[in-house]
Amino acid sequence: MTRPDSPAPQRGAAATVLLVVFILIIAAVIAGAWYLRPRFEPDPPVVTFSSAADVVGRAPIEIEVSDPGSGLRSVAATISQGGNEHSLFSQQFAHAGPAQKITFAATKVPGIKEGPAVLRVVARDASLWHLGKGNEAVVEKKITIDITPPTLELVADDRYINFGGSGAIVYGASPDTVRSGVKIGDDFFPGFKGVVKGHPDEYFALFAHPYNAAPDVRAALVATDQAGNTRDMPLGYELKNVRYKKSTIAVSDHFFQTKVVPLLLDVSKRQGSVKDVFVAVDKGVRKQNEDKIHEVTSKATPKVLWNGAFVQLSNSKVEANFADRRTYTYKGEPIDVAYHLGYDLSVTKHYPIEAANSGIVAFTGDLGLYGNAIIIDHGLGLFTLYGHCSQVDVKAGDRVDKKQVIGKTGETGFAGGDHLHFGVYLDGVPVLPVEWWDAKWIADNVTPKLEGKAR
Repeated sequence: MTRPDSPAPQRGAAATVLLVVFILIIAAVIAGAWYLRPRFEPDPPVVTFSSAADVVGRAPIEIEVSDPGSGLRSVAATISQGGNEHSLFSQQFAHAGPAQKITFAATKVPGIKEGPAVLRVVARDASLWHLGKGNEAVVEKKITIDITPPTLELVADDRYINFGGSGAIVYGASPDTVRSGVKIGDDFFPGFKGVVKGHPDEYFALFAHPYNAAPDVRAALVATDQAGNTRDMPLGYELKNVRYKKSTIAVSDHFFQTKVVPLLLDVSKRQGSVKDVFVAVDKGVRKQNEDKIHEVTSKATPKVLWNGAFVQLSNSKVEANFADRRTYTYKGEPIDVAYHLGYDLSVTKHYPIEAANSGIVAFTGDLGLYGNAIIIDHGLGLFTLYGHCSQVDVKAGDRVDKKQVIGKTGETGFAGGDHLHFGVYLDGVPVLPVEWWDAKWIADNVTPKLEGKAR
């Protein structure tokens, strides 16, 4: 029989204590290893370039250096050319440093010249790997320095442009050109190569002087090469004034409840004042609709899909004009102002809508204020829009002919009565539709340039 004070229980207790201590030591080792794990990571820093181009010029190049494991200890970037090394960036960190972005343009580097060069980035991380020296990444990229912009030659232009209307030019650009066209303000109208008959190396561009551009602003022909070097050539044309109308539209309670309120999908915003709700629709929803139209009409097909003059909806009467400045009032008080970017055409209720010219259907669907809508791509950045449809008989991707029936007029969206809203867009910019209905204007300003006869 074991005595109560025998050493066996004491030995058992000591063993338990030793086991607990051992477990704690193991846990501490594991915790320490886990804590120090990032400091011992074996992967070198990561170096990425914003552009894969091998030609560097006036356009800024961005280099990003990062180390998601232990952080950075040092970063250096240089350009070597003709035995000379030019420093772009150099930074050391006392502790783990954050990711670095290095932005430079070749034209800003003193002593740099056109020709071959080597871009070199050396980065070391703060890891304790390699006996505390860390991991090193060395990235070299052979590049060509090019700071000479492309050349441009204007072959044919337009002497007169309607304010809010369209123009057409033919031009030549040097072979290093990767992007060219006409720029006015924030709007860009691309040029298309290979569409001018008999002159496969020349470019053709349609452009607009937007209705909302300042009268003293003028368009410029621009060309950019792979290195980001850009040359611009101002276009000399006389801007013909077009008087756009101003109108006042009274908003009735019936129109507000049946046409305005349903367009505000956020139900919580329908509880505000008439002015607040109207502005939320006329400004907010309208911008969403116009952004969608801009998205669709900015995707140009690089060839001509139309044939001759565009046609106005048969038997229709113009009820409202392009770029009308509309002041909306409620009970005699102004509540908002907006521009009407098309023509309102009316005939009879649910009248068949005809395609203004041949092309490919680019969009069908609900466009808020424009209701059920159709957009047709006519090529070279030219599009037509048909709004407020009660019926749509085509779908995106369908090819349509001039005067083909594509739907029926209606009063969907922001329409106060049955009619067709007809708009013309050029590379996302609304333009004066009446020019494209004018066979003489097209024959004088567009056709000769496409046929290579305007020199």
